[in-house]
Amino acid sequence: MSLEGKTVAVLMGGPGAEREVSLASGRGVSKALSERGARVVPVDVTSPDFVIPEPVDIAFNIIHGTFGEDGDLQAILEARGIPYTGEGVDGSWAAFDKIETKQRFIECGIPTADFEVIMADGMPSMQLPYVVKAPRQGSTVGVYIVKEESEIGPAIKGAAQYDQTLLIEEYIAGDELTVGVLGPQALPIILIKPKEGFYDFKNKYPFLNPQAGGGAQHYCPAPLPEKTTRLIQEIALAAHGALGLEIYSRVDFILANDGAPYVLEINTIPGMTEVSLLPEAAAVAGISYGELCERIIELSLARFKRRSLQRA
Repeated sequence: MSLEGKTVAVLMGGPGAEREVSLASGRGVSKALSERGARVVPVDVTSPDFVIPEPVDIAFNIIHGTFGEDGDLQAILEARGIPYTGEGVDGSWAAFDKIETKQRFIECGIPTADFEVIMADGMPSMQLPYVVKAPRQGSTVGVYIVKEESEIGPAIKGAAQYDQTLLIEEYIAGDELTVGVLGPQALPIILIKPKEGFYDFKNKYPFLNPQAGGGAQHYCPAPLPEKTTRLIQEIALAAHGALGLEIYSRVDFILANDGAPYVLEINTIPGMTEVSLLPEAAAVAGISYGELCERIIELSLARFKRRSLQRA
């Protein structure tokens, strides 16, 4: 498709914890779309009553985390009759809720770590080590790896700042991998080696706080046996489908030390700066940053047209 003559509202920012990351993604997407001939209308979203100042062909939603990725923004855009990029209300909600995601994985036979759900005033029954997670945040906000009993209380207290229902997940030692999915295509696998600790907010976005010394090395395609690569890509596509997703996502894995892959979660609006993981994997697959943005729009408009015909 061509973006010549199309008007695209790039929705960025948002009121959540990932606002600065979203603004960076939004700047990159806006530049890429402009270079490919689109007329870009940037919209800094700070609340549900945001205004898109003129008619547009599509809204490119690049708001990560709360409000942008959890189905709320999608519902608003649908009520206004505005086509938008990415997944619909149901898929966005299911993928953003880590507990719902885990339950869908279990139902569909997707390999994932054992887990339990507790209230914030409770205590896990699972054996250490484990991971405490706020279930409805992105970018590892509210995520704590707990290896000692002394760490349990602070971890639960920290995660409870975001939700009173918490996910407790078995800790699996191994390599962190991520697989981008674009329509029916699994992109090359990325192996992530954080400079220290795990791939948390500090290591994902060192440009937001250079003094913190975060960062990570990325290896793409990941140096894995061909059989393992195929298996992980197949699981990524199956996980994407288990949540009813159609457009694009990034599926995060742990490849355990014994070689078994486990899906951790799915991001339906992953980082989209020019140095983010999804564009990095797309580039290795021969898809430029601008082409990636355009293909997301193409897939999203096709879905909007299908659903419009179904409702007619």
